[in-house]
Amino acid sequence: MEAPQLENLHFYKQDTQMRPAIVDVEASGFSPDSYPIEIGVILPNGAKYCTLIKPVSYWSHWDESAEKLHGISRDVIEKHGKQVTEIALDLNEMLYDQIIYTDGWVVDKPWIDQIFMTAKTPRRFHISALEMILTEDQMESWATTKSEVLDDLDVVRHRASSDAMVVQETFFRTFQK
Repeated sequence: MEAPQLENLHFYKQDTQMRPAIVDVEASGFSPDSYPIEIGVILPNGAKYCTLIKPVSYWSHWDESAEKLHGISRDVIEKHGKQVTEIALDLNEMLYDQIIYTDGWVVDKPWIDQIFMTAKTPRRFHISALEMILTEDQMESWATTKSEVLDDLDVVRHRASSDAMVVQETFFRTFQK
């Protein structure tokens, strides 16, 4: 297996354990009108951040099939969600000048950008597609390894923090192979 060039990897190295910072976003639906309802982050050291996102008044699209998938109702995010400005500040403080990776860059990046645009706060970290740091060997073994990780971690809910943890652990295991 050809290892990625270390100078191109922007994540924490501790002994032989390489784990990137991972973000995952759950949304109100699957259309262009959807908006973020939950964000989860896991850092290289295992620290986690997860919060529901209180929708702003003009975020109105709601897809019941997405609600079923995530198990999060609009009432719950309105009642328990954090304001986007608070979330933007939390993320900037936690991720300042770092690169955070996502396995759903096409949707997660716009939703994260939506948080920051709505909060009128500049994003102080970078978001990259996980594929940018995966080797061919990792990509080939990804699906099988992810299935093993899901079984081993006994993840039953489709939520942002759980998904971020699964992606990070899958990266780690495929990197070790």
